[in-house]
Parts: sequence; structure tokens; C-alpha cells
Amino acid sequence: MRLLSKLLAGLTLLLLPALASAQDFPTKPIKLIVPFPAGGPNDIIARVIGQRMSEITKQPVLIDNRGGQGGVLGTDAVAKAAPDGHTIAISSAGALAISPSMEKVAYDTLKDFAPITLVATVPEMLVVATNVPAKDMKELIALAKAQPGKLNFASSGPGSLPHLAGELFKLTAGIDIVHVPYRGAAPAVNDLLGQQVQMTFLDLPVLLPQIKAGALRPIAIGAAERAPTAMEVPTTTEAGMPGMIIENWYGMVAPAATPPAIVAALHKITTEAMADPTVKEKLAAQGATLVGDTPQHFRAFIDSEIKKWAKVIKDAGVATTK
Repeated sequence: MRLLSKLLAGLTLLLLPALASAQDFPTKPIKLIVPFPAGGPNDIIARVIGQRMSEITKQPVLIDNRGGQGGVLGTDAVAKAAPDGHTIAISSAGALAISPSMEKVAYDTLKDFAPITLVATVPEMLVVATNVPAKDMKELIALAKAQPGKLNFASSGPGSLPHLAGELFKLTAGIDIVHVPYRGAAPAVNDLLGQQVQMTFLDLPVLLPQIKAGALRPIAIGAAERAPTAMEVPTTTEAGMPGMIIENWYGMVAPAATPPAIVAALHKITTEAMADPTVKEKLAAQGATLVGDTPQHFRAFIDSEIKKWAKVIKDAGVATTK
């Protein structure tokens, strides 16, 4: 009994510094790395939430845009940062779940990061150019099967989520369409508007203005429910493709060695910021659905996404540089 008491006392002494630091956290400005240039969906989400986090903590939340390699470079910077909770990131599906299966990266997602929360999901929308004679999913698949290898789909780059969405579409529908990669979403949309390519999967906010203007024809949205900003567009499940839930997502992570108490504090601050009505309103306008799950659930979600896209990469025979 005496031995047990000593062990418990020793454990308490070990935990006290971490608990004290968590109560005082943050003690200085928080650097929030966005692994993409300013102006994109990831950046907008980080700035809206970061501003509210700053108000909650009474400490500045400094946005640090570190674009490069599809989000990999900025994400890697977090893995190598001091594990004190003052350097974190809002990273994406591409950098955390897809790139590790596509190319050599300097981090292991499940070993080198402490997940904090899944911040938001943004559904991918399948759209076609207005000259494509297909009004819905059934007609588009029939058209592709009648002309194997003749239809093209644009993406924002090799190994991007839009690229793999197209590959999943090919596998699920049993069709042969040709991938045309671009350097980003903007040039892909431009060529789609110019009818140089026939279709694409991209984040809903990127496509919404062109859809509303009638310049692109929506086919389906890769989410479980219809989007409030595009209620007229059916989900992929409604369109007869239930296996095609395709959503981009953005999650907050810290370095792996960050103390659990600090991770818990970051989770509390972030989810409180996400619950703010103004934050919800601003991000809903961007087509984003806020989540705010636990660190444990987010880790399991990342693991499932890694496995999902690794299978698509393998089954579709996508070229990798690993």
C-alpha cells in the first residue's frame, strides 16, 4: 500500500508541470501554419478561426503561409517545430493522407503529429463543360462508355484530391476517361470554361460562382448530404454512386511530442472558436462544414483516409515517386 502511495505521489509530481503549463497556455503568440499561399480555402478557414482563437486566448494567432509541394512543406515544418503547442497547423487531406502514398515525404502522418481536431470538410463537386451532352450522372457515364478514352477530366495537379477523385470515378463507374493535370484549380477551371476539357472534380467554393452563372453544369456533389449553397445538385449517392463520398478536409495538428494536456487545451480553444456564430456563418459561405471532433476521432479519421486513398492509388495504377 505504501509503495502504491509513493508511486502515485511520484506520478503526480511528474504531471504537475504539464498541468500547470496547460492552465497557463498559451504563454505567447501561437503560430498557425497554413501550408498553402494566402487566399485559398485553407487560408480562409485558418484566418477566420485564428481570429476567434486570438480573442479567446488573449494572445495573437499569427498566420504563417508556407506553400509548396501541395502542402507538404508547411506541414513538415510543424512536425519539426518545438512541441509546446505554440506552433500548429491547419493542414489538408492532400498533405496528411494522400502525399505520403504518392511521394517521399519527410514525415509519417500518424507518428509525427498530434491530431487536435478535424476542423472542416469541403465537398468535391463533379461538373462538366456546357458543351457536354450529359445532364446527370447516368448520362455522363453512358457517354464515357460510348467513347472510351475520348473524354478528359481536369485536376489541380498530379496526386491532388481532384485527380484521385477522377480516378475513383473511373474505378467506380468502370469508364475510361483521361486525366489532364494543371498547376492549380484556376487554370483547370479556365480550360473547362473554354471547353478544352470536359469535366472536373474540385472544391465546391471554387466552382460555385461558375455554376450559379450557368457557365458549368453540375452533375453531383461528393457528400452525404446536399450542400446548402447548391441544394439543386444531387449527392453522388442520390446519383447512384454511393461509394463516391469525396470531400476535401482541413484539420489542426501539432508536433507529436506535444503534451496531452496542451493538445487538450488547443482542442478546447479551437472548438470554442468554431462554435462562434460569426465563424460558422463565414465558413458556411465558403461551402465548408465545421466538424470539431476529438483528437482520438480525428486520428482514426486520418488513418481511414490514408488507407482509402492508398487503395485508390494502387487500384488505379497512379504513378508515384516513392
